[in-house]
Amino acid sequence: MADKQNDGEPQFPTYKGKPLVRCGDVIYYGSMKDRYVVRLEIKSKKKVKDLDVADRVGIQLMLTDQTVRNRKQIVKTSEKNGLYLAMDLADVWLSRALAK
Repeated sequence: MADKQNDGEPQFPTYKGKPLVRCGDVIYYGSMKDRYVVRLEIKSKKKVKDLDVADRVGIQLMLTDQTVRNRKQIVKTSEKNGLYLAMDLADVWLSRALAK
C-alpha cells in the first residue's frame, strides 16, 4: 500500500483520515505537514494464540517544528494498555491540538 504513488507522495494507511507510519515498534499518527503528530511506542507485547499483540503503549503528542529542541517538542505524554486505547487517546489529542 505504501508503494503506490499519488502526485509524488506515498499513500500510507490511515486511521480516521490521518496517516499512520510505522517503523519497528514506533507508530507516527498524523501528517508531518501539520503542526502536531502523535508518536506511539509499543513498550511491551503479549502472545494471543500465535500473534504478538501490543500490551503497553507509550503516547506522545509532539510538535513537528524541527527548530524546536527534542525535549521541547513533546507536549503531552501518557501510557495505555493496548493499541486500541492508545489510538483512541492519540486521535483525541491530535484533533484537539490541530483545532487550536
